[in-house]
Amino acid sequence: MDAFTRLSMLARPKLPADILLDTDTFNEVDDQFALAYLLRCETQLRIRAITAAPFFNENSESPADGMKKSYAEIRRILSLAGREDLFPQVFPGSETYLPDEKTPVPSPAADRICTIGMEYSSERPLYVVAIGAITNVASALIRKPELK
Repeated sequence: MDAFTRLSMLARPKLPADILLDTDTFNEVDDQFALAYLLRCETQLRIRAITAAPFFNENSESPADGMKKSYAEIRRILSLAGREDLFPQVFPGSETYLPDEKTPVPSPAADRICTIGMEYSSERPLYVVAIGAITNVASALIRKPELK
């Protein structure tokens, strides 16, 4: 990709924009607010997928536990918002972090990022909002470098 194309992709998106949110929603409250905001902006931001990212701290017993708690929290927020219709767009993510820069971690989230990402191009981009550990997105990019 040439420099001009790369820079043009950083321009403000034409609305409505298609969004994939990758989030560790149970970890900190900012991700819950981001999801709620995204739900309120559906005329400008179309949700194509929501993927649960792993995390490990005092709120979880392991990266897998953190991801599972985030997955459940995403679904809880969608239920509170009356948006159970989005459940099919929610995908569990990686249960571990990347072991190295070349080995992807398999997960339904990485699979979905690969599948949905291939539907888009630099002329019609998918905006991936990654606000958790980058494992799901990185795994998808390792598997399909052409996504970038």
